[in-house]
Amino acid sequence: MARVLFVGLPGVGKSAIAAQLGIRWGCEVVDTDYEVAQRAGIAVAELLRTHGEAALRALENDVLDDVVARDVVVATGGGIVTTASARALLRAENTIWLDCPDDVVLTRLGDGDRPLLGDDWAASLSQLRAHRTPWYEEVSRHRVDTSGELADVVTRVAATIETTKS
Repeated sequence: MARVLFVGLPGVGKSAIAAQLGIRWGCEVVDTDYEVAQRAGIAVAELLRTHGEAALRALENDVLDDVVARDVVVATGGGIVTTASARALLRAENTIWLDCPDDVVLTRLGDGDRPLLGDDWAASLSQLRAHRTPWYEEVSRHRVDTSGELADVVTRVAATIETTKS
C-alpha cells in the first residue's frame, strides 16, 4: 500500500510536496506524469496532442496499478480521477486532495505546456475544477489547502497524514 497519494488540479503542488515528503521520510517518490512520459517515450503534453486523452488515461491507470502496492509517495496527474478504475484504486488508498485558489494555480503554472487548458487557462481551470471536484472529494480522505510557502504546506500536509494514520 502506498504511503500517500496526492490528487488535485494541475499546479496545486502535488509533485513538489511529494518530493519534499519523500526526502523527509526517506522513501521513493513516484510522479505519474513522469512515469507516463517514460512509458510513452514522449512528454505528457505531446501524448495528449498526438494520441488523445484516452491514451493518456490508459497509461496513467497502468502506472497507478503498479505503484499502489509499493511503499511510495505518489503525485498523480490532475485528471487521474476522470476514470472509474483509477477512482476505485484511489479510494482504497491514503489519498489526499491538494487544492488552492485558481489565482494561485495560474501563477504556479506559469507558461507551461498545458494542452487541456486550451487558449483561456482561467476559464478552462474553472471548468476543470467544477468537473473534477466531486471526484477529488470522492477519493480523498482529506483536503489540504496548498496556498503559501512550500515548507509550511509540507508541514500541514505531513500533519494531516499523521492524523489520518491515527
